[in-house]
Amino acid sequence: MKLRHETAENVVVSEKYAGTRRINLMKFQMTSLEKKWVLYDVGNSAFTMLVATILPIYFNGLAGAAGISDVNYLAYWGYATSICTLLVAILGPTLGAVADLKDFKKIIFSVTMGIGVLGCVALGFISSWIWFLGVFILAKTGYSASLVFYDAMLTDVTEPDRMDRVSSSGYAWGYIGSCIPFVACLGVVLGAGSLGLTTQTAMLIAFIITAVWWLCSSLPLLGAYRQKYYSEIGKHPVSDSLKRLGHTFKELAQDKNILIFLLAFFFYIDGVYTVIDMATAYGEALGLDTTGLLLALLVTQIVAFPSVLIFGRLVKKVTPERIITICICAYLFISIYAYFLDSQMDFWILAVLVGMFQGTIQALSRSYFAKIIPAEKSGEYFGIYDICGKGASVVGTALVSFISQLSGSVNLGVSALSVMFVIGLILFRYSVKVNKQAA
Repeated sequence: MKLRHETAENVVVSEKYAGTRRINLMKFQMTSLEKKWVLYDVGNSAFTMLVATILPIYFNGLAGAAGISDVNYLAYWGYATSICTLLVAILGPTLGAVADLKDFKKIIFSVTMGIGVLGCVALGFISSWIWFLGVFILAKTGYSASLVFYDAMLTDVTEPDRMDRVSSSGYAWGYIGSCIPFVACLGVVLGAGSLGLTTQTAMLIAFIITAVWWLCSSLPLLGAYRQKYYSEIGKHPVSDSLKRLGHTFKELAQDKNILIFLLAFFFYIDGVYTVIDMATAYGEALGLDTTGLLLALLVTQIVAFPSVLIFGRLVKKVTPERIITICICAYLFISIYAYFLDSQMDFWILAVLVGMFQGTIQALSRSYFAKIIPAEKSGEYFGIYDICGKGASVVGTALVSFISQLSGSVNLGVSALSVMFVIGLILFRYSVKVNKQAA
C-alpha cells in the first residue's frame, strides 16, 4: 500500500508551487492538471443546470398531459431525486473502496460519467412521464456517482494548502461555464415555435448539447490524470476493497474529528442539495412564469461565479470554518424566507441569495474534508462523504414532498428544511470545537 508520509513535505508546499507563492502570495495560478480538473466541473455543471431548470418544467408538461396534479408532480419529482441519491449512497463507498486501488479511480470515474452522458441523451427520446423518471434516475445516478471519484481526485491533483482555492475555482468556473450550453438550450426550447420545432425535438437538441458539452469537458482530465495515492492490487481486489472499507468505517467511528464533521455536513448540505434539486419544481408548483423562473436561475449561476471566488480569496484571512458557518446561517434564512414566497420577485430574490452562498459552502466543505482524511483512502472517504452529502438529500427531498402532500402547501414543505440547517449549524460549531481540541 502506498501511504501518505506524515513528514515536513506534507506541510511545506512542493517545489513546483513554491516559486509562485514566494513571488506573490496574493496571486493564485493553477497548474495545467488543476485546470483540467476544474474543467470537469464546467462540463458536469451543464447537466446540473439542466436538471435544476428546464428538466422539471418539461417533466411537468409530461405529467400534466397525463393528468398529474401540481402537488403530486412535485412529490414524484422529489421521490425520483431521492431514489437517485439513495442509489449513490449505496454505491459510493463500495465503488470508492475499489477506486482506491492503483489506476482504478479513473476507470470507475469514466464508466459512471459515461452512464450519465448516455442517459442525458436518452431522455430526449422519451414521452411517457413514468419512463422519463426511470431514465432520469439512471442519468442522475451516473452523474452523482462520477462526482464521488471526481472529488476524490482532489488529493491527487493539488497540494493540501491549495485545496480551498482549487476547489472554489471548480465551483466558480462550473457555474459560469454552465451558462454557455444553458443559454443555447434555452434559446432552442423557448424558440421552438419560431424555429419550426416541436417541444420534444427542441428538448432532444437541448439534451444533446448538454451531453456533448459534458463529454468534451471531461476528456482533458481523463487524458492527464494519474492516481498519486492508492492501495496496491491484491489477489482478490473486490473482496480486499470491501474489507478495507469495513476497517475504514471502524476507524471513522473512533475518529471524532472526522465523524462529527460528517454528521454536521449530513444535515446542512441536505438542505443545500434539496434547494438545488427542487428549486424549479417548487416555482412551477406555485404557478410562477416559466421563462421568469429560468432567467432567475441563470442569474443564480452568474451571481455564484464571483461569490465563490471572493469567498475563496477570503478563506486565508477569515478561515474556512467561519465562512462555512456564515453560509449555513444564510441558508437558514433562505429556507424561512421560502415560506413567504408567492411572487416572481420573491423567487428572484431567493435565486440571488442562493447564488451568493451555494458554491462556497460546497467548495469549502469539499476541500475541508479532503485535508482531514488519509489521501490514500480518498475514494473510500469521499464515498462516505457522498452518503452524508448528496445521499443525505434523500431526507430533504422526501421531507419536502411529504410535508407538501400532508399540508397541501409547497411553501410549508420547503420551509421545513430550516430544521436541517439548525441541526447542521449546531453540529458544525461543535465539530470546530473538537478540531481545535484535537489540534
